[in-house]
Amino acid sequence: MVLFPFLDTAPNDGVVSFKELEGWIAQQAHDRLNYRTEKELALRDKDGDGAISFREYLPHFSNEDIEKNGMEHGEAGWWKVQLENADADQNGSLSFDEFKDFLHPEDSSNEKVKNWILTEKIKLMDQDGDWKLSFPEFLEQAHDILKNYVDFETAGAHVPTAEENFAMLDVDNDKFLAVEELKPILHYLHPGELSYAKYYSSHLIRQADDNKDGNLSLDEMLNHDHIFYNTVYDESNEDLDEDYHDEL
Repeated sequence: MVLFPFLDTAPNDGVVSFKELEGWIAQQAHDRLNYRTEKELALRDKDGDGAISFREYLPHFSNEDIEKNGMEHGEAGWWKVQLENADADQNGSLSFDEFKDFLHPEDSSNEKVKNWILTEKIKLMDQDGDWKLSFPEFLEQAHDILKNYVDFETAGAHVPTAEENFAMLDVDNDKFLAVEELKPILHYLHPGELSYAKYYSSHLIRQADDNKDGNLSLDEMLNHDHIFYNTVYDESNEDLDEDYHDEL
């Protein structure tokens, strides 16, 4: 009863639409990302300038490590690329928003960060090392992920075949999928909190929408209170300093 008025706002018509629920859940996701970034910034920002340098975030790397510039996962060069991708103004340190992109790249709108995520994804799926996905590689490594999300979105009405999905993504018709061609399904291959907001909204409405009108009334939410209590309240999580409260 407390939650309902926060959701029923656009318009205030006595029911909660998918758009209203998704907007509120997405705002909670934004708040969580900001909270976690603020907490990490306060921990790492040793000189108090409100920005994070390579040295502040990764003080354990020696000068020798940095000069070696190793590009294997977790090495100094690998981390350096990540920081450079997030450093939108290229001033050598990360502002709050840049640091948030660095910490939560899956929710970033920075194109360089997106490219980096997909490059890393392709590296895991690319069996022959050509930095592209052939149809067999797409079928084995990515299609099932895509299929599950599309099946959920469409409620099984129509799930494109692997061949159809590959053809749709292969815009240059060269029979391979490069980084740019995989961008439309990035939110499937590497979903972040903002992507989950959409799917979680759909889940809640499907679970509680008894009359199947696509909206939630207060009575429907009360009739299915357990699915909302499980997301807005956790008795074991009372200290925000220990772990941000995961509200809807």
